[in-house]
Amino acid sequence: MARHYQLKRPGGTASGIDYQAALNAEQYAAVCSPPGKALVIAGAGSGKTRTLTYRVAWLLDQGVESRQILLLTFTNKAAREMVGRVKELVTRDTSDLWAGTFHSIGARILRRHAEDLGFTRSFSIMDRDDQRSMLGKVVAACEIDTKERRFPKADVLASMFSMAENTGRELEDVVMDMHPAFFDWLPDIRRVREGYAKRKLDGNSMDFDDLLVLTVRLFEARADLLALYQQRFRHILVDEYQDTNTVQSRLIDLLAGAGASLMAVGDDAQSIYSWRGADMGHILGFRERYPDARVFTIETNYRSVPEILDLSNEAIRANEGRIEKDLRAVRESAGVKPALVALTEPRTQAAFVAQRIEELRDTGIPLTEMAVLYRAHFQSLEMQMELTMRGVSFGITSGLRFFEQAHIKDVAAFLRFVLNRRDEESFVRMVMLLPGCGPAAADKLWREWIDTGLAGNESPPVRWSDILLGFRKVPKKAAKQWEQLCYTLDELTPDGFFAKPGDMIYSVMEGVYQDYLEASFDNAEARRADLDQLSRFAGGFEEIGTFLEQLSLLGSVDGEPGAEKEDEEKITLSSIHQAKGLEWRVVFLIGLVDGQFPNGRVMESGRAALEEERRLFYVGITRAKDELYMSYPLTNPKSYTGDYMCMPSRFLGDFDPGRVEEWDVGGSEWGDDDPF
Repeated sequence: MARHYQLKRPGGTASGIDYQAALNAEQYAAVCSPPGKALVIAGAGSGKTRTLTYRVAWLLDQGVESRQILLLTFTNKAAREMVGRVKELVTRDTSDLWAGTFHSIGARILRRHAEDLGFTRSFSIMDRDDQRSMLGKVVAACEIDTKERRFPKADVLASMFSMAENTGRELEDVVMDMHPAFFDWLPDIRRVREGYAKRKLDGNSMDFDDLLVLTVRLFEARADLLALYQQRFRHILVDEYQDTNTVQSRLIDLLAGAGASLMAVGDDAQSIYSWRGADMGHILGFRERYPDARVFTIETNYRSVPEILDLSNEAIRANEGRIEKDLRAVRESAGVKPALVALTEPRTQAAFVAQRIEELRDTGIPLTEMAVLYRAHFQSLEMQMELTMRGVSFGITSGLRFFEQAHIKDVAAFLRFVLNRRDEESFVRMVMLLPGCGPAAADKLWREWIDTGLAGNESPPVRWSDILLGFRKVPKKAAKQWEQLCYTLDELTPDGFFAKPGDMIYSVMEGVYQDYLEASFDNAEARRADLDQLSRFAGGFEEIGTFLEQLSLLGSVDGEPGAEKEDEEKITLSSIHQAKGLEWRVVFLIGLVDGQFPNGRVMESGRAALEEERRLFYVGITRAKDELYMSYPLTNPKSYTGDYMCMPSRFLGDFDPGRVEEWDVGGSEWGDDDPF
């Protein structure tokens, strides 16, 4: 056994921090723990960032050189924030401390050793557009026959490959689970994956996944190189450990080895990204991999009032797969319980939330201190309409404004064209959804349509197919889809009359757009939900012109998309996934019905999936500091399958009813002919 001898920095300056005074007892125990393996379970609002930054400061105060510290995060913003706080705490130079995202650290390592993997150090890092372009070229080079049916587009292929790489799963399993419609294409998808890997190597290029996968491959192949980095990084700190995927976890384990000090900080109750490859098993199984590890639990919450915190504790306790903890509030009671509000249907839910927002604003709470949170982006539709109508400014972090999204515009193009047969933009957008139909082909088809002399007619033809099926300019690759498009247009105007807008959207989806959706977007299921919601919204209109008029008005602000002022005070509309890590004084959790939250697919997927949904519910609750409103509609009307009753989310039964105050909302009901 070699004798250990510690070199000390001559003349080193201590920070002068009084750690016991600066930290609570739980934080202090973790920050000042001796070197070794440690897991820190830091609950929501408990000062996780403070714990990590003070740990770095404490290590520096103990004589650890900053070059021996590696801080791994999930966002560049988090890394910058932590390094900035460390610089405020200590006087020592920390410029050689390695801090950054997993991908940025991987890139930094690969820049030094790319030759060992067949690349040069000047390799390019491809962005999404580069990746899409390269995959398109690989598909073309593979000469895959896609005339009979659609082959997945580049974004979908990239999603498949990424999930396989980051989770270590077989490509076959990923395709079956995520994109079963393309399972018959599996041999060709494998060929594309192989061709893509070869083209990246030939082009000295890496995508984002390679920055992790190749770093792990490098260390597994070069034990001597791994030993050098293990000797360099004697202290490894990991933020948001519950979000690590298989490759990230493997990288941490390789670098930590047997000798390095590793502190992993996270919260199992906020593990909500399995759909991106995150595996909560890494945080739950930490002690199995490191039997001698210490576990610290930080349960003191500085964010929420006790009424909100007690509700969150009870809600998450229903999960079996969890690390036991109970958050304790530092703040005093507000004397107000979270509200539970049942509304007749989604539009009345939006009206209630919007009215309450205006009332709270009038009491002095800024819009910036309020948020409306939901499970999926489509649930924001009625809120966007209601806030727009009331002139309440809002910003959306869950995506584009509902009516500005590509798939909404795609489907609307069919309706716009049958109403206005001189609308070239809508015609071109519609036909360019077909395989082999680029701008040039679309222009030829448009000119052929104009030559029929029917573009100026006010009444639709009795049968579109009688006219369009004879077009000569249809690309051969699009022949089958063009035929289906013609029959779909017939359904939009049966017997020469306009169908109802909701029925039109359903016909477009079932006729031509579903296949395009699955082949073109890696989040096809979420986009389908958007379109289902659009169909329900359209069900409130009898006349297509009125519906399209509202679609245009609600897709813009002051008549121009994007015309809202950047410095204008706005309320936040966000999915809960996007809201993680944020907080507001007032939070509205909407759409709490079975089938939407928890998601319908999740309800059929077993306990693990349902428990992740419950963790998502927990994250939503713990975003609120002062007031929490939880609401749900009793019915979801005017879908193309008819009105149906909604069951309140099963998560609302996970806590004592005494934890909430039920609100009985009265007022005038919405008329059937009133779209709002």
